[in-house]
Amino acid sequence: MTISSRSTASLNAAAVATFLIFGLNGLVFASWAARIPAVADALNLTSGQMGTLLLCTAVGSLVALPSAGWVVGKLGPANTVRLAGVVVGVAGASIAVSLMAVSIPGTAVALFFFGIGIGLWDVAQNIEGTDVEHGLKRTVMPQFHAAFSGGAFLGALIGAGLSQAGIGLPEHLIVIAAVAVVLALTAPKYFLPWVPAPMETHDAGAPVRRGPSAWRDSRTLLIGVVVLGATLTEGAGNDWIAKAAVDGLNVSESTGALMFALFVAAMTGMRFFGGRAIDRFGRVAVLRASMAAAALGLSLFVFADNVVLGSAGAALWGIGAALAFPVGMSAAADDPNHAAARVSVVSTIGYVAFLAGPPLLGYLGDHTGIHLALIVIVAPMLVALALAGAAKPLRVMSKR
Repeated sequence: MTISSRSTASLNAAAVATFLIFGLNGLVFASWAARIPAVADALNLTSGQMGTLLLCTAVGSLVALPSAGWVVGKLGPANTVRLAGVVVGVAGASIAVSLMAVSIPGTAVALFFFGIGIGLWDVAQNIEGTDVEHGLKRTVMPQFHAAFSGGAFLGALIGAGLSQAGIGLPEHLIVIAAVAVVLALTAPKYFLPWVPAPMETHDAGAPVRRGPSAWRDSRTLLIGVVVLGATLTEGAGNDWIAKAAVDGLNVSESTGALMFALFVAAMTGMRFFGGRAIDRFGRVAVLRASMAAAALGLSLFVFADNVVLGSAGAALWGIGAALAFPVGMSAAADDPNHAAARVSVVSTIGYVAFLAGPPLLGYLGDHTGIHLALIVIVAPMLVALALAGAAKPLRVMSKR
């Protein structure tokens, strides 16, 4: 990736295209997440069994993520997003067909490939986002992640409306899959040109391959642990708020979807304005405040005995969960010479929590109820708060 002099027009066009791709990713994800209760009902699954099904998505993403930086390095972010969009679209349509056939194995296989597509897509969009951020020379990653949250909010509202109208999830997913393929193939046309970073050489001229070093960089790993705690917070909210509200507060499925929408709306608003807070107060202070707010909001949601308090907790939880992931991506990409590898590492570590954590909560929910099981997330939140100093900006001289 080369950060050279770029015209304002090309940077703005790339920013808009990246914003759209983040938003589309959120829309696709929420189209699935907001209607997880409908999937459990359609396949007659318990929380633990639903957790196993969700684990298929986690496994798919965790298979894809370690090599995603290498894939982006070979194909570039634009072509990687195109590839991922096709995989996600085909997988989404396959999920729909499997649900119509009431096939748990078919749904599981489709979710595995859905996870692969989401993993590749996520790393590619974040690398493009950090490249645009470097070009603009101001904090914009939270706004890109706001687009993801905004897309997820729209997807949640659509899911709630279709659920209330009695329209099935399979039909919903087929339309979303078609939209995902079309936009993922076209929007990356406006991404910034991708030129792989020149390979470093010994004095004798022999190439030095630096890929694996990202996994041995202590700062990158600490940022990954911070993101792990933060993404468990976000992932649990995405996957379980709707069902936890239905089970714990005795509300309807459509009301549960609306509470999920509230959580996502709070995240979206914070991400839109969070860049200013980061530029003013610094990454570390904002990360610590975020984790404290998320822990308080989660606790309020879990122990609330009515919809009003539960909604307030969901909103505060969303505000607190908003900035950690984009801040982690920016911190991992501080050195543009190693951005692809380090973003891939941090994404991989974070997605262990984002995708694998919620299914494990489902298993615990079989014993305690999913509503109460969510309280265990406070522990990794506190770890993330304690290690937030790892995200302090790294000053480097670009070799590009």
